[in-house]
Formats: sequence, C-alpha cells, structure tokens
Amino acid sequence: MDSFATRVLNSPIGKTQIFYLGQAGFLVKTKNGTLIGVDLYLSNCCERIYGFKRLMPYLLEPTELIFDVLLATHAHEDHFDVDSLPAMMHNDKTTLLAAKDAYEQGCKMGFEKQMACLTEGCSKKIKDILVHAVFCDHGPDTPDAIGVVLEVGPLRIYVAGDTALHLERVPEFLKYGPIDVMICPINGRFGNMNELEAVQLCGEIKPKIVIPCHYWNFAEHGGDPSLFMTYLKANIPDQNYKIMAIGEMLEFP
Repeated sequence: MDSFATRVLNSPIGKTQIFYLGQAGFLVKTKNGTLIGVDLYLSNCCERIYGFKRLMPYLLEPTELIFDVLLATHAHEDHFDVDSLPAMMHNDKTTLLAAKDAYEQGCKMGFEKQMACLTEGCSKKIKDILVHAVFCDHGPDTPDAIGVVLEVGPLRIYVAGDTALHLERVPEFLKYGPIDVMICPINGRFGNMNELEAVQLCGEIKPKIVIPCHYWNFAEHGGDPSLFMTYLKANIPDQNYKIMAIGEMLEFP
C-alpha cells in the first residue's frame, strides 16, 4: 500500500487538494503542486511535555515531504511541533510563516533565515499562495495567536485557528471575498469554540463547505463531530460540511 506521502506526491496536479492529518493539521496542495502544511502535529511531543497522550495515528514522518510553506497559527506544540520542525526545516526550500510567539520560538531553534512573522492584518505571498493573518482569540495566555485566510488561486480557505467565538469580527474574515472552505475547532476547551459556537460562526460566514477539527487527538481536549453535525442540521440544514477521516482528501477546481 502506498504511504500517505506517496499519495500526496502522486495526486494529480491541476486542482487544489486539502488533506486532513488530524488534530488541527491540514496539508494543501495547489493546482501547481505547491505544498502547504498548516498546524501540523506529527510527533508525540505533547505527551512528552504535558502528558497529553496521542490517540490518533500520524500518517507522515517529518522527513517524508518537503513543504514549500509551513504555517503555525500559534506556539502551542500541537500547532508548532517542536519535535518535528527541525527535520521539516532541514532544507533550503521550506518557508515557515508563524505567529509572533511561534516565530520567536523558531528563531531560538535556529530557523530565522527561513521564517517570516505573521501578525494580525499582514499578508504574505509565496509562490501561488497568498496568506492573510486575521483576528483570533485563544485567550490571554496566547495573545499572538492568529487565524489565516489562504488564497489559493480562486479558492479562499479560512482557517480559524484555536479561537473563541467573536461574531463581531466576521467582516474582517470576509473582506478578502466569500469563503469557500472554513476550517474551525469544535472542542470547546482551552479557549476554543464548542460545537454550537462553530455552527453559529458558520451561519455568519456562510462558507461553501465547513470542516470541523481539533477533536479526538487528546482525551483532554474534547470535541464531538456528531454533536456538531446535529447542531448544523438543526440550525443550517442547507450548509455543506465534511467530517474528514485522517488522510482523507477533498479536491476543488
């Protein structure tokens, strides 16, 4: 059976593809073959540091793919994987775009020549990807956390990051245009939206498709995709959604 990395590399170019890697981690492959890793967690460092045991398998070793862009929305280790990043950055191709706290941590790890700092309101373009850093509220202990809107060709992907619900900030997320794909947490702990709040945000943003994340990887984090579906069907029955399995891919024109 082909490895996950082989499937990514062999997937046909010409369309944008989004792969789910568990927790809050996603891989985006553009129609030109550019690889973007968003908040990838590929190790067991959270168990080593905090005692949070990993419950979902990781499909990718940090040396199996060379990414064009890695994104870290904040410095928590399930988004900024301190055990995997040294191997992932050990090349002259990968650029790490990181929120301020993750950027500072990356500089301490020796990645400064391959990094750029993302703060709310700034934008960075690399190859065929335009990244906009947007508002995020992950609590007072993580003031530098951001969400991102990715423009990949005509596709706009809003990654909420780890955030509480702030419906008053929705116009900021939409100022780059209608959202095609919204990716948001549903675990309702550690300053994040719960299942119902994620549905409420979906009702305001009105994405073409919503993908919940941040559940099932750690027992301590919570999150129930079945409950999310129940709330979604009760409140926004016409909303398109996808509960993605680990390694699953969605393809867009």
